[in-house]
Amino acid sequence: MRTIGIVLAGGLSRRFGSPKAFAMSGDKHFYEIAVDVLSPLCDQVVIVTRPELIQRHREEDYVLTDIIEFAGLGPLAGILSGMESVEADRYVVLPTDMPYVTSEVLEKLMGYHKKGITAVISEERRHPLVSIWDNHFKNALRNALENERLSVMRLLDENHSCWIPGYLLTDNEELVFTNVNTPDVLERG
Repeated sequence: MRTIGIVLAGGLSRRFGSPKAFAMSGDKHFYEIAVDVLSPLCDQVVIVTRPELIQRHREEDYVLTDIIEFAGLGPLAGILSGMESVEADRYVVLPTDMPYVTSEVLEKLMGYHKKGITAVISEERRHPLVSIWDNHFKNALRNALENERLSVMRLLDENHSCWIPGYLLTDNEELVFTNVNTPDVLERG
């Protein structure tokens, strides 16, 4: 089964104040952490970012932007763009602003994935961008984007996604599934 990792690195980072993909945790940028987490589990990893950020990524990374017709339309556009760039059976999605997710956590999530879309729910909060998508969801993604239905949650709800509790994936779900939206959250991590 061919598996591709998709790193979502194109958000506007309004609350963070600068592109989160280039925030640092230890000696690595957030996007580098995401690539490193996905690499042992995937045949290839693609990074979806904004055009003005492409040159800031490492030369060895496979970096692309949204499909032109859906440029800037958020995470659904990023996921579809990644899916359409490389053919695979399934796609493991990870946003750059969750730098505490590990390869072990995603490997366990992959173990729970049977079909469709599988995502994480942790302490009653859903994390739709820590997820696995089967190839056949390209059409649903494209349809949602063409009809300006940009909510990831709505798409997952409409497609009866499987939500895996974070406690099944890690003993430290509060930290692991922290979404780093502001610099002070990073400092507390």
